[in-house]
Amino acid sequence: MVEIRYFAAIADAVGKDSETLDFPAGATVADLRAALSATYGPDLDKMLSVCAYLIGDELTRDPAAALSPRVDVLPPFAGG
Repeated sequence: MVEIRYFAAIADAVGKDSETLDFPAGATVADLRAALSATYGPDLDKMLSVCAYLIGDELTRDPAAALSPRVDVLPPFAGG
């Protein structure tokens, strides 16, 4: 089981702040994106493609990165 936490625009797009999904051992960010797009629609993948993923203590955009028990999905934040 992987706890997925959503922030900002992604939380708005999926309508929740978090959920728990079942992935096999060795699942990757690409697997997560595919599952979320299948659940919430292909338009979400456009948003997910520009997100960063906090996996453990590492921030990544690598689709081949292995999932950890908790993954934060972080869209780009405006600021300045």
